[in-house]
Parts: sequence; structure tokens; C-alpha cells
Amino acid sequence: MEILKQDGHSVTVAPTTGPNTAGAMARARIGGGADLILVAGGDGTINEAAEGMIGSPVPLGILPTGTANVLATELKLGGNLETVARGLGELRPRRISVGHVTCDGGRVARHFLLMAGVGLDAHVVYRVNAALKARTGKFAYWVAGWSLLGKRLAEFDVEIAGERRKCSFALLSKVRNYGGDFEIARSVTLLHDEFEVILFEGGAATRYVKYFAGMAFNRLSGMRGVTVLRADRVTISAADGRRAFVQIDGEIGGTLPAEIRIVPNAITLLVPDGYGAS
Repeated sequence: MEILKQDGHSVTVAPTTGPNTAGAMARARIGGGADLILVAGGDGTINEAAEGMIGSPVPLGILPTGTANVLATELKLGGNLETVARGLGELRPRRISVGHVTCDGGRVARHFLLMAGVGLDAHVVYRVNAALKARTGKFAYWVAGWSLLGKRLAEFDVEIAGERRKCSFALLSKVRNYGGDFEIARSVTLLHDEFEVILFEGGAATRYVKYFAGMAFNRLSGMRGVTVLRADRVTISAADGRRAFVQIDGEIGGTLPAEIRIVPNAITLLVPDGYGAS
């Protein structure tokens, strides 16, 4: 830990010591009187820190240094750490809702800022080679994804407002950006108190060639096999007896069954002035 002086203010710099430590560190700094938490890291580290800040009025600011930097892309902050740091004074605190996932038979309960994915994308996250990711970044996710071609995907039941649908990939998102490169959800922002829910039907992995083409050309809405909804609570259960994973902000959270819901007025985030206006 290092304590610096910046414009008359005390600044504590504390590196994380391993996975699942950022939340406790943020909580301890808030308990010690911190009036701002800045997190330098990827979406997973930001998610961990946010977990320790739920319910606190202290703002969270981000300095993106990860692989995909989905939150930074959503906020249009840019990917250069120094540029983002210089622009922190232009950001404004906004109170936002977050998501909450309960899965693994209740053994896992976590909040998230961005999205939860069940099925295909979570399986890709599960299969990513850590060493390849360290060397090549996003390319490791494409390798893991293409390795599923020709295979049968686990299917599951998604229940929303009393209606049940079967699919092999469900994305519940509070952001439009997905993976740093694409948009799947098209009409949601961090300021909304609902998820945009996109459901993809079919157990054959080859169907996703068509789906991802639709995503690339902004033609998912209305595509056969794709359903787009809005919801603040979703229940998901296994349908074919096979294990289906849940990813939370790009990290594996657990397996089905799962309940995913909105937690309103949960955290204060520094965002650009005018974010969410269009």
C-alpha cells in the first residue's frame, strides 16, 4: 500500500493480492473514510470492487486495463489509461441499478454491473485457455468459441413473467456493448432498471453462425430463433440434464439453476455527462 498526496488530498494506492480480493479492499477503504474508489483493471476486477460497494454512496470510477474493457467502451471512455485518467474530472456521479445472480443451488450469490450470460458464451468463458488469453487477449475467446462448432449445446428453460422458453444462450444485459467489439442488446443503458434479455434457440452450435451474422449486421431483432425482451427478474433451470454455466461480467459465476434480478439504486458510478441521453 502507498499513500500519496494529490492537491492536498490523501490518495491510497493498493494493488490487489489475488482473485476475489478487490471487493473487501474497496469495502475497507470506504469504512476508512474514502470518498472515491478508482479501479484500474479489467471488467472482472471492476466487478469484484463493485461487489464491496453495493449500497454505499461512494462513487466508483474506472481506469480500464483489461482484455475487453466492456464498461469503458459502453461509457465511451476510450481504452488509453492515461487519457481516461486525465478525463476523470469531467465525469459525473450517477446512481444506477445492478444485476444480481443466485446460482449453483444458492451457493453463489453475486452482483454485476454489465451482464450475465447463460449457456453458449459462459461455456466459451469456461473453455478459454488462460495462458493463450494472457498472450493474445480476445483471440483466446474466438479459439474457445470455434472449438464448439459441430457440437450439441446444453439447452435450458428461461422463465420470464410466467412464460417459459427453451434456449441454448441467454444474455441479460444492462449495456449495449458485448465483448468490446459488438452490440447484442440495442436499447438498454446502465441507467435503466431492467435488463434487455436476448434468447437464442437451438442446441446445434452451427446455428450461431447465422446468429452472429445477424448480430454483426444489426438484424437480430425479428430473426427466427431469437427473442428480445425486457425484464427485471428471470429464472433459468436446466432442461436436458446437462450442465450449463453462468458468466458474470466475463467471469464464470457458477452453474444452473439460477435466478437473475435487478437491484435498484445500488451503486454510484462515474459516467460522462449526457450518458444515456440517446
